[in-house]
Amino acid sequence: MNNTVNSLSVNIAGVQLRNPVIAASGTFGYGREYNSIIDISLLGGICTKGLTLTPRTGNTGIRVWETPSGMMNSIGLENPGIQSFLENDLPYMRKLGPAIIANLSGAEADEYVKGAVLLNESSVDMIELNISCPNVKLGGMAFGLDPGTAAALVAAVKRVCTRKPLMIKLSPNAPSLAAVALSCIRAGADALSLVNTFKAMGIDTVSRKPIFDNISAGLSGPAIKPIALRMVWELFDTLEEMKMHVPIIGIGGITCANDALEFLMAGADAIQVGSATFANPHAMIEIINGIHDYLIDNKMPTVTEISIRTKIEG
Repeated sequence: MNNTVNSLSVNIAGVQLRNPVIAASGTFGYGREYNSIIDISLLGGICTKGLTLTPRTGNTGIRVWETPSGMMNSIGLENPGIQSFLENDLPYMRKLGPAIIANLSGAEADEYVKGAVLLNESSVDMIELNISCPNVKLGGMAFGLDPGTAAALVAAVKRVCTRKPLMIKLSPNAPSLAAVALSCIRAGADALSLVNTFKAMGIDTVSRKPIFDNISAGLSGPAIKPIALRMVWELFDTLEEMKMHVPIIGIGGITCANDALEFLMAGADAIQVGSATFANPHAMIEIINGIHDYLIDNKMPTVTEISIRTKIEG
């Protein structure tokens, strides 16, 4: 693998990744927990936990619940705040090797903008604007459901995000994901990541109460993969029709190399792995190796050759 690692390299909005496999936000912390388990330097990138301008304690009660073929979470963006991240976590992450993508969230537009100002002056490689978190009562997904609201926020953040590419994390819960995506691109988005978790819930039949204090939670895992894959495929078609070419990062239930290959074939330029890491900490390394083997077996020089979209007529 080492002598051909460059064949895995991908460029996302000007940021060069050694491969297209990125740890998804909220599933990998800041790398500390996994550093003794896997060789983190082999990853293409790491998305940080969702960061807010000020510290958040997150939601009360149960936060994670297993479901058939997946899991629900209601963490509520627990994080130490951007300033603490910059002082205590970013220096550590910089030593790990992969590109660092700061996942930025907030309750109000002004909070997003102030957070972006701080991250723009930091050493992170990219900012992922989270307008799709279903686990908070204010902000989060509320910004990503309406094209106009999403565009206004992206434009405001883009004005202060002058040194870092801006990637927008889209919600599958939007009435029209394509409309939100197009509005974000017109407002200045440099890349799109999709999809975030699906809004879901569960009920404890013993207590006869909702499992989560927040009532709803975010569903992730293999259960959502076919839907997320379809959304990536359809968004690629939409962007092609509109002649808008921005990188797409596919997310949703990716657990193995074959899953990742499907997203790359559907038009994604890179992928993020989330819930799979909880079940198998080695999942991302196995996926990287699997993509590499696929390139060799099919005599493909680069990851971009995997996509099947340019081969489709009509």
